Amino acid sequence: MTDPIKTDRAPNPVGLYPHARRVGNLLFLSGVGPRQAGSNEIPGNQPDADGNLVAYDIEAQCRSVFENVRAILEDSGSSWEQLVDVTVFLTNMSDDFAAYNKVYAEYFADVQPCRTTVEVGALPTPIAIELKCIATIE
Repeated sequence: MTDPIKTDRAPNPVGLYPHARRVGNLLFLSGVGPRQAGSNEIPGNQPDADGNLVAYDIEAQCRSVFENVRAILEDSGSSWEQLVDVTVFLTNMSDDFAAYNKVYAEYFADVQPCRTTVEVGALPTPIAIELKCIATIE
């Protein structure tokens, strides 16, 4: 087993797990959401006066989660171009898929890893998207 990989450029995990772990020439990322490193702020979330989520911006969350994945890859010795498989979890497929797919196409136009997108009932923080990725590493 390899040592856990953690970076300060991505949000802290919400449990006892690393950002990534290397096995041979593969890098496995734990689930990555759009929270901001160091603050846990969620881009695009709009809470009411009591802190309850009333609206969110899926495009802002997509951009943030993709940048978090990029930071973990780079700090692990891999790169965006070395992604081979991406599993995407959305909490609202019917409302968010088109916008997510549009932003995804911007980020992955030149890198086309295998992709699976599924809807889940909830994620551990008030986020609308999370990615689970596998990349190669030299």
